[in-house]
Amino acid sequence: MNERDDAVDRSLLVFAVWAAIGSIGLMLIIEGFQQDVYWIALTGIGCISATFCAHIIVNAVYGTGFSTGETALGLTSFGVLVLVFVMSVLAGGASATDFYIGLTLFGTLIVGFLTYLLTRHGLRGAFSKFHVAVGHDVSVPTGKG
Repeated sequence: MNERDDAVDRSLLVFAVWAAIGSIGLMLIIEGFQQDVYWIALTGIGCISATFCAHIIVNAVYGTGFSTGETALGLTSFGVLVLVFVMSVLAGGASATDFYIGLTLFGTLIVGFLTYLLTRHGLRGAFSKFHVAVGHDVSVPTGKG
């Protein structure tokens, strides 16, 4: 097989994993919010966590990391979910169970993200992903074309 076939196979496998397990997790989380039942949402959070782990395993098998698009989608989704959750809590539309579901979801996502960074890049490498050392030239676009 060539590199292009591997990339297509990886993309299809990642899509299949998220479509199969991730969609079930999302439905369970939504159902937990709708029915105001913590354990249903907790099962959905477990499915999402399992899907994230499966995605990491697929990346390891194919010797890749998360693509730029996957990273952008994940961070954007996280940001939108946090915004909706905070707005719901501030508007008074969230019950105590909904509040705990949201805290559990975001806590799990943050711990999973940090665990991934630490296991993939190590402590020093994970820190260097966010820190620009003094003395390093950081290019800034000037807007001139």
